[in-house]
Amino acid sequence: MTKQVTIYTTQTCPWCVRVKEYLSQNGVGYIERHIDQDPEALAEFKALNAGIRVPVTVIDGEYVVSLDKDRLKELLSLN
Repeated sequence: MTKQVTIYTTQTCPWCVRVKEYLSQNGVGYIERHIDQDPEALAEFKALNAGIRVPVTVIDGEYVVSLDKDRLKELLSLN
């Protein structure tokens, strides 16, 4: 079963790059939402109540802040 993965990012965030690289290395597809360029994405991000830090990765309704590999592995069922 494919999980829906969305990452809320900004253009200047080095941790955003690391999360995207980690997901790509593990064959995980994702949708990227730039909160610094898209007002709709920013509104979605704020509605998550995940704080003010990016990246925030949303996996089937659960969110992970920054690059928490253990939590990402758990939610994505990675080895």
